[in-house]
Amino acid sequence: MRILISGICGFVGSTLAKSLLASGRGHQLYGFDNFIRPGSESNRAELKALGVKLFHADLRAASDLETLPAVDFVIDAAANPSVLAGVDGKTSSRQLVEHNLGGTINLLEYCKTHKAGFILLSTSRVYSIAPLANLKVVAVNDAFAPATDAALPHGVSAAGLDESFATTAPISLYGSTKLASEALALEYGETFGFPVFVNRCGVLAGAGQFGRADQGIFAYWINAWRQKRPLKYLGFGGHGHQVRDCLHPRDLIPLLEKQMAAPKIAATDRIANVSGGAASAMSLKQLSEWCAQRFGPHQVVSDGTMRPFDIAWIVLDSTKASRLWPWQPTLKTTAILEEIAQHADQHPGWLDLSAPL
Repeated sequence: MRILISGICGFVGSTLAKSLLASGRGHQLYGFDNFIRPGSESNRAELKALGVKLFHADLRAASDLETLPAVDFVIDAAANPSVLAGVDGKTSSRQLVEHNLGGTINLLEYCKTHKAGFILLSTSRVYSIAPLANLKVVAVNDAFAPATDAALPHGVSAAGLDESFATTAPISLYGSTKLASEALALEYGETFGFPVFVNRCGVLAGAGQFGRADQGIFAYWINAWRQKRPLKYLGFGGHGHQVRDCLHPRDLIPLLEKQMAAPKIAATDRIANVSGGAASAMSLKQLSEWCAQRFGPHQVVSDGTMRPFDIAWIVLDSTKASRLWPWQPTLKTTAILEEIAQHADQHPGWLDLSAPL
């Protein structure tokens, strides 16, 4: 199968490309990147050596996509993945919308032209902030969990948020661009007759991720801990009890293979949560305990300052994906953390390489 990956030299795009090639299914891979993310250049030579046909193109420029070869499927792995994008003073809100939404439109127009299928890697951040922020949580073993003595909002269980959870605003500028991209992708697919799948991913993590405090938190925390850089528990009393789930992009490959080979399915089955779920969930405090065992002690400053869009607990329930395909992740969180740690040992300057300009 001929596959085009946007953002192919980023962490997710490059991991998917290498894993698809390693699957032995004979895929022919193409990809493009604008290389604005510090560190993305480091993946170019390896992908080229593996036989991936690479193009320098900016997703925001429709004309850049006009000369790309025709393919059977597009995997959209290009995005500004920070929930603070457009509001942190480092990127503009217009840039965020142009990249995450305008770029999706350009890819959909490409798919319309070539009748290519489209897979959008979306995010848990399409879910509404207010009911999540108001969710009653308790700290259990240094990690937040939904309180059992209070009624849970619709779409929430101990297993996490399912696809029926609210997606009404506010969800952040970042989340709204991804939610709008989901809607447009489904509309384009139905209108112009090509398959579309939307995978709402939990926190993606693994070796080679360009870790930053506002994105790639697992990689950032491990690399910063190893280098004894300053770390803070922000918000929620400064205890580090906030929880996220964890998924390695390699675990997406069996799902993507099934989606690309799937016959036409109902529109309601085209959106699914894809994450490590409750079994992979970990708090910052628990991550620190793992780091201390792996690298030795390091002080983390307690700072109760809240940032915009901070949520105490976000875990996705992937039951629907398991039922539809079936699919479930195989890499445990501890294995993912160790992979990141080994990469940090081998690349002690990684945070400097991948730091924002």
